[in-house]
Amino acid sequence: MFHCSNMPSTSLRFKPQTLPNRFKLVGVDGTLHFGKTTFHRRVSTMSIRAPPVLSVSPVRGMLDEKFSVEVKNLPPGVPVTLHSLHHSEDKDYWEAYGHYVSDHTGKVTVSEDLSYGGTFTGKEAMGLVWSLRPVPGSRSGLRLRKKDVCSPMELLVSLYRGHAVEGFVEQTPLASVLTERWHMAPGVQRIEIREDTLRGTLFIPPGVGPFPGMLDMWGGGGGLLEYRAALLASHGFVSLALDYVGLTHMHSEELELKYFERAFNIIAEHPKVMADRVGILGLSLGTTVALYIASYSKAVNPRCCVCVSGSHLHRMGQSFSSTQPKMTDFAHRIRFDEQNRMAWKPLALPLIPDPSEKMDVGRINCPVLLINGEDDQNWPTVESAEDIAQIMRAAGKEHLLSTLTYPGAGHLIEPPYSPHFRGSNFILKSTKEKVVLLWGGETKPHSDAQEDSWRKILAFLSLHLYPMAQAKL
Repeated sequence: MFHCSNMPSTSLRFKPQTLPNRFKLVGVDGTLHFGKTTFHRRVSTMSIRAPPVLSVSPVRGMLDEKFSVEVKNLPPGVPVTLHSLHHSEDKDYWEAYGHYVSDHTGKVTVSEDLSYGGTFTGKEAMGLVWSLRPVPGSRSGLRLRKKDVCSPMELLVSLYRGHAVEGFVEQTPLASVLTERWHMAPGVQRIEIREDTLRGTLFIPPGVGPFPGMLDMWGGGGGLLEYRAALLASHGFVSLALDYVGLTHMHSEELELKYFERAFNIIAEHPKVMADRVGILGLSLGTTVALYIASYSKAVNPRCCVCVSGSHLHRMGQSFSSTQPKMTDFAHRIRFDEQNRMAWKPLALPLIPDPSEKMDVGRINCPVLLINGEDDQNWPTVESAEDIAQIMRAAGKEHLLSTLTYPGAGHLIEPPYSPHFRGSNFILKSTKEKVVLLWGGETKPHSDAQEDSWRKILAFLSLHLYPMAQAKL
């Protein structure tokens, strides 16, 4: 077991002049030390009577919490650029920026004023986060995901003169503020779970409980991803992030089901969990697993399921681990876009009408929330949702199903303000080959979908897992 402390509960703000060692502005030449990289900037000045004041509030907050960015003490009608810079755990730099013009009082408020250009436009309070993209010259196919949830995502917000589009590292900012975005709220416990072959991480909210529980499963890329489970725990759900893809001991559907049931029971049997109020949240392949558990498990009964960008396509008796190798049999259906990114949707779409290729979701007896993007290029999730609705309707279970479909959103619908990736690198489990998968989506509507769906996910879970919420209906 392992416990990490995270965001201090006593002080939730930096002192305005304080920057951690990774981010330091030193010297009259405006040299910026950011991580292990040093940028030398040319000194620039703006003809103003007092230096501009840049503020970010809260400076330290949760990842799914909005912050306010404001500039004061500018001359009226002055063009400026607000720029954000993030140094990822993979040592890549990500940036976003917006172009603004100060109002008649010399002020810019990001949530209220228009961005006239940059990586986002319009009134976008969180545009400096959700429109982050790799800086020019970065490696291709990158995807930004938090690995260590015991440390914050650090974002350096800076103010520049004029409407800049490049060369930020060569300029001296008029002002800079470092902000921290956390996945774990103060008091959340993180406990590594290693029981025989089971591998996961449990997150427990602060307080005496008991709390509802959630089993959190990601997609076919595999690995142990913790950031969504940490956020769920920060909202009052004991959450287990589960690693399940490509584990060598699971060679059959039966062994996999027992593995999932063990993980579910670790949550249900925890002394701080209400045993009859445990749900499942899955994305992509995690959705298929969630639907399978809800349909066929005789050992566990999920109270509800949230299924993001997945489907009910699964040939009974086949291991979930063999999903990708099976797809190589239909490689002629795979399509590539103009950037040679691989789209899997045409591969799976013809399988939906075939009863042998899908589960009988009419067996489900708990509320299900399906969340999909209309521009999903990775999997036929919208078409699957329509077929799921037909099957559940025929079984008299349609009242258990809720569906959210977002125009312009792609496959990777993540927690709010996560940057959008239309395509990214992916390792095929069958061949170990690295390809670039096409996920789909356009940045602005995809970001809107993430913000709206997260709010509705939390509302859905509260409704079905918290007794007080049901008592109010």
